[in-house]
Amino acid sequence: MVISTIVLAFIAFLWFVWRHFRKTKKATPQAPLRIVFAGTPTFAADHLQALLNWPGCEVVGVYTQPDRPAGRGKKLSASPVKELAQQHQLPVYQPASLRNAEAQAELQALQADVMVVVAYGLILPTQVLTAPKKFGCINVHGSILPRWRGAAPIQRAIEFGDSETGVTIMQMDEGLDTGAMLTIARCAIASDDTTASLYKKLAALGAPSLIATLQALAQGTAQPETQDESRTCYAKKIDKQEAALNWQLSADELDRQIRAFNPEPIAHATLGEQRIKIYRAQPGAAVAAAPGTIVSAGAKGIEVACGEGSLRILDLQMPGGKVLRSGQVLNGHAELFKPGNRFDHA
Repeated sequence: MVISTIVLAFIAFLWFVWRHFRKTKKATPQAPLRIVFAGTPTFAADHLQALLNWPGCEVVGVYTQPDRPAGRGKKLSASPVKELAQQHQLPVYQPASLRNAEAQAELQALQADVMVVVAYGLILPTQVLTAPKKFGCINVHGSILPRWRGAAPIQRAIEFGDSETGVTIMQMDEGLDTGAMLTIARCAIASDDTTASLYKKLAALGAPSLIATLQALAQGTAQPETQDESRTCYAKKIDKQEAALNWQLSADELDRQIRAFNPEPIAHATLGEQRIKIYRAQPGAAVAAAPGTIVSAGAKGIEVACGEGSLRILDLQMPGGKVLRSGQVLNGHAELFKPGNRFDHA
């Protein structure tokens, strides 16, 4: 009887110790990740905001491009990332390059666990890639890698008629978007998507994917996947000269270019001596006219013959004017858009 009592007491003691251990373990929270963020445009600012909303991290520094001249007055303008960082009293760094020893020492002094890079715009040398000792640098890229590596993945996906795109979170290495993939989130490209609308879709995908990736890294559950080099495409930076429409192309190609170059640099064509910006259009049926010729003009649009099919211009902007529907433009420029007139670049 005495032995049984001792055994039961010992079991109760072990149970008490186990319960106490579990409570103590649960009560000890994981230290927040020390994060350095690097990005410049609104797309990047959306991801910085997600980090600021997440209690699992502490943003210890923000890197962004130097202020640039903008607007008619060409006054220096801060990037969207800088504006957001300043609103939250975060330290902001704007080096012209990260290749010099002073900039690298400044970054290392922040003692970050990980550097999150989203559309930053500067090349990261090896010394920067290895500065965050725990997890290095990770990048939020606006395509399903390895398709559309490079500077303009969203624009090129629309321009080349992809039906799907997405966001890839990858571990950065010394190559151009060649690192191991940590997370992929996918979305469809709609027939009326512009770069502006697709940016919004991808920002909505990228922000939660970034948080999930950081959580996986912190918990040791991330599963990097090597990219398939045979499927690589390069998304070169958009050149303003590309925005001049060539009416010898098919209506479908021109429609995709117009959507890809919206909100910048905006597709354009010359009619007479007027350079006209085209914001929205629709492909139509084939017509018996030379490419670039205006076939009809009315409230429903300005129809222009193409190398294949026709393109109905819906929203456009005259020099010095506002973006208007085609019917509104015709009220003051009916003679310019008279059927039979022909656009240049045909």
